[in-house]
Amino acid sequence: MNRRKFLSLTSGGVILAATASVATVATRSPAAALAPWDQAGVGYADPRMRALSYAILAPNPHNRQPWMVDLSQPDTVVLLADTDRLLPHTDPFNRQIIIGLGCFLEIMVMAAAEDGLAVDPDVFPEGADAAALDGRPVAIARFRADARVRPDPLFRHVMDRRSNKEPFDVDRTVSADAVTQIAMAAENRTRVDGSVTPESIASLRQLTTEALMIEIETPHTYKESVDLFRIGKAEIEANPDGIDFSGPMFETLGAAGLMTRDAALDTSSTIYKQGIAAVVENTDTAMGHLWLTTPGNTRADQINAGRDWVRLNLAATSLGVAMQPLSQALQEYPEMSDHYQLVHEMLAHDGETVQMLCRLGYGIRIDRSPRWPLEAKLI
Repeated sequence: MNRRKFLSLTSGGVILAATASVATVATRSPAAALAPWDQAGVGYADPRMRALSYAILAPNPHNRQPWMVDLSQPDTVVLLADTDRLLPHTDPFNRQIIIGLGCFLEIMVMAAAEDGLAVDPDVFPEGADAAALDGRPVAIARFRADARVRPDPLFRHVMDRRSNKEPFDVDRTVSADAVTQIAMAAENRTRVDGSVTPESIASLRQLTTEALMIEIETPHTYKESVDLFRIGKAEIEANPDGIDFSGPMFETLGAAGLMTRDAALDTSSTIYKQGIAAVVENTDTAMGHLWLTTPGNTRADQINAGRDWVRLNLAATSLGVAMQPLSQALQEYPEMSDHYQLVHEMLAHDGETVQMLCRLGYGIRIDRSPRWPLEAKLI
């Protein structure tokens, strides 16, 4: 959500009526939940741990961080999905979760290359269910020394990569050349396309806004997001995943009882109405769009989509271009079926699956997303 929009939720009188303890709370920062960013690559003798300390910073749906790793075999990382961190309502077949796992794998491979190590992920070596993830490995990745390995130039942008959920500057255009440069970063058998024409921007602004409203106005899909709200430092540090609301404004609103999950679910509340205004402002300030498709929709296709998606995000970062995924129209639940069909008619070639869609633009610099420490993800 657009954090600045929530400034209009409280009048000066409400703020003045807040207690001194609320003012103190407003200064808090979830430092422990952000510590994994500062610890990436630091103090690990095992090159697998160094690589994984960067991989846990990968983008993933609703910041669920759905990865677990088994290091019991020498020079090997076995990646598994944490089936307690799925999104059954908005992502019923776990497609988006797998894309997040693909992002994780790509950053791990990049980080290993910094140590001169090649990594060869064997994806779903024991097979996979097309309907749902289970306990079988997502990938088995073996680390080996290889003198031919060269660092990936995109890796230097891992620490600055963000998914920007703020409004973009509508007075600053994104060039077609920038879109081409970003698209060239894909390497994993996906097709990437995009557009910055006024006609395309207008049609995709409308489509993504409509799809967003469907998700919000469908009770079970909206509640899935609201249940993952983390409001203020205490909640974020207790559960450094989900959708974080941190900083002085949200600390104050939460402490004053003005922002709660119940209020967010109440369609008559100011929080609900301002929340809608905030997210619609995001879709309405898109200054271009980028999308990624795969030949089919196998589990391997989904992993490849994730591997390339994070590459696109890093390439955009290198150019100073902000990205925000707008994947609501790609979600596979019944209420979204018409828009799912429409987005494929607009963006896919015959037989392709649109795996990711995002808006492009220029926006303010945003903070890092909370993360679980690497040690919490080890089996």
